Amino acid sequence: MSEHNMRRRVLARGAAAMAALALFGGPAVAADFPGRQIELIVPFQPGGGTDGVARAFAEAARTHIPRSIVVLNKPGASGAIGWTEMINAKPDGYKLAVVTVELVTLKPMGLAKFNQDDIQPIIQFNADPAAITVHADAPWNTLQEFLVDAKKTAGKVSVGNAGNGSIWHFAAAALGEKTGIEFNHIPFQGASPAVQALLGKHVDAVAVSPAEVAQYVLAGKLKMLGVMADQRVKNFDKVPTFKEMGIDLSLGTWRGIAGPKNLPPEVLAYLKAESRKAIDEPAFREVLEKQYLGFSYADDKGFRDNMTRDAAVFTELVKTLPMKN
Repeated sequence: MSEHNMRRRVLARGAAAMAALALFGGPAVAADFPGRQIELIVPFQPGGGTDGVARAFAEAARTHIPRSIVVLNKPGASGAIGWTEMINAKPDGYKLAVVTVELVTLKPMGLAKFNQDDIQPIIQFNADPAAITVHADAPWNTLQEFLVDAKKTAGKVSVGNAGNGSIWHFAAAALGEKTGIEFNHIPFQGASPAVQALLGKHVDAVAVSPAEVAQYVLAGKLKMLGVMADQRVKNFDKVPTFKEMGIDLSLGTWRGIAGPKNLPPEVLAYLKAESRKAIDEPAFREVLEKQYLGFSYADDKGFRDNMTRDAAVFTELVKTLPMKN
């Protein structure tokens, strides 16, 4: 081969490599990320399970991501306010959000225009079932007793949830549909305010996760009557599942991190890798344990599959459930 032809081939290969870098972002761009602080939106009030796990994640990520992750609470509309801000943000990796199962329940309810197709999943790290919990002074010591009274006083027993269209709203409505009981559904801006209302005896019960009532149940201030899970929940092994009591109902939430659609591939790859390292930190797992949150991992593709599956389930459920407040 002549020297001229060899030079042409080298130049062609170089041009192809440069084109590939331009198309896919290239290592230079990845090396520049993150160049500033990353915002992590929590679309619920401080104090709930989602807020707690978000802060634990941000702290664990400090070891692996050179720029800090700041947690911003932006509650309202069962998560829609915070997620809308994230979805509409520039897809550069600097504005992320903690996502929960409400991301796929709001659109079927007609409460949001977005769904899982409008975000980029990054990592899932949690899954928890719903539980029915009442005040320690309540007259009910079993789920059966609670349901008998609720049936006698149709529409009068109030059940707090994390907002219209939230998974906990779905859980209580599904319980009503399964048992033929009408509840008075009371929405709050997150699980924590709902639990506080229960502690103040402003509602008769709440449908939230075990994690969000754990400290009060263990302190004897609240009573957990049953969990909507296939198996009993760790640390609450004396609390029966709904299925054990003849109610075929298993519903719950998941939590993870997501960003806007069209994140640069190299930014997504970086966030996936470093987020996995963060959730493997002993300190992060310890926080989950202390807050009674269940660990459940999925990568971006697995997380999207879980979202798509649940979206189909809730789209069908909303057609049959009495979801009006």
